[in-house]
Amino acid sequence: MRDELAVEEPLEIRVDGEALAVTMRTPGEDEDLAVGFLAGEGLIGGPEDIVEVGPTRDFAANTVDVRTRNGLRRDPKDERSFYLTSSCGVCGKGALEFVRQEAPPVSEAPAIERRIVLAAPGKAREEQHAFERTGGLHATGLFEQGGELLVVREDVGRHNAMDKAIGSLLRAGKFPLTGIFASVSGRASFELVQKASLAGLFGLVAVGPPSTLAVDLARERGMLLCGFVRGDSLNVYAGGRLLTK
Repeated sequence: MRDELAVEEPLEIRVDGEALAVTMRTPGEDEDLAVGFLAGEGLIGGPEDIVEVGPTRDFAANTVDVRTRNGLRRDPKDERSFYLTSSCGVCGKGALEFVRQEAPPVSEAPAIERRIVLAAPGKAREEQHAFERTGGLHATGLFEQGGELLVVREDVGRHNAMDKAIGSLLRAGKFPLTGIFASVSGRASFELVQKASLAGLFGLVAVGPPSTLAVDLARERGMLLCGFVRGDSLNVYAGGRLLTK
């Protein structure tokens, strides 16, 4: 019997022809990944900042170029060394305070029913087709407040899966993602809460536990954060006032 393994390859993200970052990812939805990554770093503010996304003009393999309207919102060289492994989303950040100040608090966060939070991981799991074959991928699903599943993206890197999901909606013209929450297949790490906050999500629910920094950041930003969302149970770590029966 032959195992089907998850693919992991490097992707170079370029902006206006200049190399910016290299990440290890599962090939597919690379344009979404690149755009979501830039949004998750606060380097672009929305679809209006993007002119074109696609293969580089020299047709180099495993590269994608994002053409911007007026350049990046800030110079990333001052804050981060952009070499990312598939397991690391904020490695290289110069300071925790910088990461936090990039994410404004959630405004007018909506209430959400407990049953919708409990159902989210299962709905996302039904769309994790690559995981079904390999058992080796993380996933992020984005949901409307009422429980409608908008998109699911998979990747060997949990932060890449979220970048792909957020990037897909941004490229479709929906950003910031007000009134939307994320469901992730693993633990709720600091970088996932950070990316969710920068995208305007009002909450994040996870099958696994959160880290202490993830809880701290979610509380600072007024976000809903739930962990161990399995079956009929969940733990609420932040934003409990948003959860209704």
